[in-house]
Amino acid sequence: MIAVILASGRLDRLYTALSLLVSTAAEGEPARGLATFEALAPLLDDQLLARALRREETPALSEPGRATFARTLVELRDTAAELPDCRIWACAAAVETTGLEPGARLDGVLSTPRFLRETGDARLVVV
Repeated sequence: MIAVILASGRLDRLYTALSLLVSTAAEGEPARGLATFEALAPLLDDQLLARALRREETPALSEPGRATFARTLVELRDTAAELPDCRIWACAAAVETTGLEPGARLDGVLSTPRFLRETGDARLVVV
């Protein structure tokens, strides 16, 4: 199992975290994620594609590269929600302090200690 803590709101890091989760789950291995403070808003953003297309959100990318990145980022987020072996929760403290609700995109709310207990001996990655 892989356990990924999504800690950054930077879209390139969100892309990396989702890539880890999706590729692991697609290979039949359980993948678990916990979206914390900064990562929660972009992960829940209904306008993620438009957000990723803005130059200020992805300054290192070329214009054609930005379009590919944005499309793939949204596909990764959607695929993560569909894969049965991939589950992502919103961090309880992040939900409480940001006012954001996990909605249908995430598997609910979980505290960090509980996430760590439930993922046990998983490979832990913080992105």
